[in-house]
Amino acid sequence: MSAPIIAPSVLAADFANLQRDVEMLNNSQADWIHVDIMDGIFVPNISFGIPVCQAIDKHAQKPLDVHLMIEQPDRYLEAFKEAGAEVLTVHYEACTHLHRTLQFIKSLGCKAGVALNPHTNVQLLKDTLADIDLVCLMSVNPGFGGQSFIENTYNKVKDLKEMINATGADTLIEIDGGVNAQNAPKLMEAGADVLVAGSFVFKSADPAGTIGELKAI
Repeated sequence: MSAPIIAPSVLAADFANLQRDVEMLNNSQADWIHVDIMDGIFVPNISFGIPVCQAIDKHAQKPLDVHLMIEQPDRYLEAFKEAGAEVLTVHYEACTHLHRTLQFIKSLGCKAGVALNPHTNVQLLKDTLADIDLVCLMSVNPGFGGQSFIENTYNKVKDLKEMINATGADTLIEIDGGVNAQNAPKLMEAGADVLVAGSFVFKSADPAGTIGELKAI
């Protein structure tokens, strides 16, 4: 089992000191920087949009893993690519023509990700798995940080890993929501590759040390 890719979520950072927190991530063992974009329609919260993503990119030395929790994501894919996204993840539930959306993301030169809400079955990705670079399994209901981890996520990871292996795809499995030092080892054992951690990192006394702790799992 290789070390996880750690993608701390800046949704939990100090927005008044965003540059400081991004520089902390640059100097830590974080692999990616996870940026949650929310529109107040697809999810019941509004986080930040393109200008803040650009501001993060200006200081970031790690790839931006941009998670679009928004309606009609196709309208903004190009803008987020220009704002620094290297991974662009859209929600299955927000895409009427998922295959077309994935092709467009790839044409922009980004890794194409698909996120699934807790109630969405992984089997729905069977026909598009070969085109997906990353599947982001929501292990909380999207919209707010600091929620409790949903235990059924372990089963979803195992099912998705079986599908990936069966199709011969090299899709990464990302877990987003409630990740901590207790559940991270079990998630990795089930087949996860990428761990998103927000509150667990930024609310800790030593965020860089906490990232190192997750990386060592």
